[in-house]
Amino acid sequence: MSASRSSSSTATTASNHHQGVAAPWACPHLSDYREKHGLNGFRVLARCLRIRPPGRASIRRDPKEVPHCDSCGADVGRLYACLICATVSCWRPPDSWHACVHAQARPGHEIAVDVDRAELFCFICRDQVYDRDFDTTVVLAQKAATELPKPLSLPSPPPPQPPHPANGIRPERVTTLRKRQKVVDYRPWMPDSRERALMGRGSVPLNAQDGGVWGLRGLNNLGNTCFMNSVLQALLHTPPLRNYFLSDRHNNHACRRTTVARPCLACDLDAIFSAVFSGNRVPYSPARFLHSWWQHAANLASYEQQDAHEFFISMLDAIHEREEPPQSNIRNGGHGDCGCIAHKVFSGILRSDVTCTVCGFTSTTYDPCVDISLDLEPSHGSGKITNSKSYNGNFENDSVISSQSLGICTLRGCLDRFTRPEKLGSDQKFYCQHCKVRQESLKQMSIRKLPLVSCFHIKRFEHSSTRNMSRKVDRYLQFPFSLDMSPYLSSSIIRSRFGNRIFSFDGDEVEYPSGLSPQFELFAVVTHAGKLDAGHYVTYLRLSDQWYKCDDAWISQVSDGVVRAAQGYMMFYVQQKLFYKASDNLAAPH
Repeated sequence: MSASRSSSSTATTASNHHQGVAAPWACPHLSDYREKHGLNGFRVLARCLRIRPPGRASIRRDPKEVPHCDSCGADVGRLYACLICATVSCWRPPDSWHACVHAQARPGHEIAVDVDRAELFCFICRDQVYDRDFDTTVVLAQKAATELPKPLSLPSPPPPQPPHPANGIRPERVTTLRKRQKVVDYRPWMPDSRERALMGRGSVPLNAQDGGVWGLRGLNNLGNTCFMNSVLQALLHTPPLRNYFLSDRHNNHACRRTTVARPCLACDLDAIFSAVFSGNRVPYSPARFLHSWWQHAANLASYEQQDAHEFFISMLDAIHEREEPPQSNIRNGGHGDCGCIAHKVFSGILRSDVTCTVCGFTSTTYDPCVDISLDLEPSHGSGKITNSKSYNGNFENDSVISSQSLGICTLRGCLDRFTRPEKLGSDQKFYCQHCKVRQESLKQMSIRKLPLVSCFHIKRFEHSSTRNMSRKVDRYLQFPFSLDMSPYLSSSIIRSRFGNRIFSFDGDEVEYPSGLSPQFELFAVVTHAGKLDAGHYVTYLRLSDQWYKCDDAWISQVSDGVVRAAQGYMMFYVQQKLFYKASDNLAAPH
C-alpha cells in the first residue's frame, strides 16, 4: 500500500501541520461517497469495529471471524471490505487484484476498508484516503480500550451535512480538533531617542573578532577542569542563554540572592559572559565560578577529573535553585514550566507509555527533562544487511533494516531506539489497573514538549555492578548538523501506533508552544578522548557557519570533517527558528 500521496500532496486549508495533523489528499471518490451516502456506511463500520490488545483496530462482524476473499477464498495479504456492498476482496499485487476488479466493475464501489487495520482505501486512486469522522470514531475506540474499563459506547456520528466543496471536510469540525493560535506580524525593535541615550551611557560595544566572530576566548585549566571548561564554552554560545545574560537580564551587581555560604552561580556565570564578550583575547580563569560551584556540589569539590554531563546537570540545578522562588516550583508542578532561565532554555517534557500486553490498558506518565541520555546502538560487526525483529508503531513484529545492521551508529538511530516500544522483562511486570494483577508490558518513550535547546548525552561510560568494573565505549557516533525531531514527538508516536488518522492527539498543541519548530541545528559538540580515568574534554563550536575547537585556553579553526570525526559525548542543538511570544497588548513598544 502506498502512502506517498497522503504525506506529500498539496495541503488543504482544513489542517495545520504545526498541530501534528498532516494535510490529507482530497480524494474525489471519497467526496462523492460522502455526498451520496453520508455517514451510513461509517455507522455500520462502527458496529463492526473491534479493538485487540494492545489497541489495534480491525473490522469484524464477529470477533472470531476469519475474513477471506469472496472471489478466491484467500485469507492472506491485504483484505478489503467494500463500503457499499460489504464484499471482501484481496489485493496482493502483482498476483491478485480482486479488490481493483470489484471497484472497476461496479461504479460507486471505489472506497473500501482494510479489515485488519481499519483504514480507508480508494482502488481507483490506488492510495490510502482519510475521513475525519471515520478516523475520530476509530481513535476514540482505541483510546477507550487503553484506558480504565468503561462501557464501550462509540459516539454516534453527527447527521450528514453538505461537504466542503474542495475536499469534503467540514471546516467547523477542524476548529474543534485544534487550538487556534494568535498570529501577529513581526516588527523589529527600533530604539527611540531616549533608549539610544540610555544605551550610549550604560553599554559597551561588542568588538568583533576573527572576521566578525565575537565571544571566542579560551578558558584556563585550573587543574583537571577541562570538564568544566568544555561545558562552559557550549553554554556561553547557547543563543537563548547568551542573549539572556548579555541583555542584562541577570545583573551580578544587583542580585540579592547570593550569600557567603551559598553564592549565586548565575551571578558568576554573568561575570564570565561579561569577560568572554569583552573583546579581551587573553585566556580567562573561571576560578570564582569553580569555587561557587563547589559550594553547591560539595561531593564533587576536588581537583579530580569529573564527568562533564554530571557537571552540566549540577550547574543547571544550581542556577534553578538561585533564580526560581521555591513557591513557583510547587505552583508549576516541577520544572516543566519553570520560570528560571536554565529550564526555559533546556527543559522539555518526556512521555512514558506502559501498555499491558494482555488487555491493552496503558499507563501514561510525564517527566520534565533538561537533556536526553541515549544508549549507543549495539554493534553487530557483520557489515551485512540483516533483518531484526522489532515492535513497530502498531506493536507488530516487523522486519526493520536500520543503521545498526550496517554497523554504523547514528544519532538518529539512537533516537529511534530511545522511542521504540520495548518489551519489559518478566522481572519488570507492572500492576495493570484493568487486570488487577501484575502483567508483562510494553514501554515506549516519546517527547511531549521540545525545549529551545536540546542536549543529547551519549552513554559512553558503562558501570557493571556484577563485574565490579567500569569502562568507556569508544564506538564512533555519526551525528547530523541538522536534525528533524518530529518523528520522536508524542503526537507522531501515538499517531503511528493508532494508524495515520486525522485526529488531534495528546501533545499536538504542547510540542509546538508559540509556534516552535521541530527543526534543530547543531551548534556545539563536547567530546571526550582517552580512557575512563585519564581523559580530556574538548568542545567544538559553530559560529557564523565556521567551526572552532576550544581546548581549554587554546582556540583554533577547524573544518567540518574534523567535527564529524570527533567522538561526540554531548551534542547541543538549537531550534532553527525562534519565535517571539505574542503580546496581548499589540500597541506596546517593541
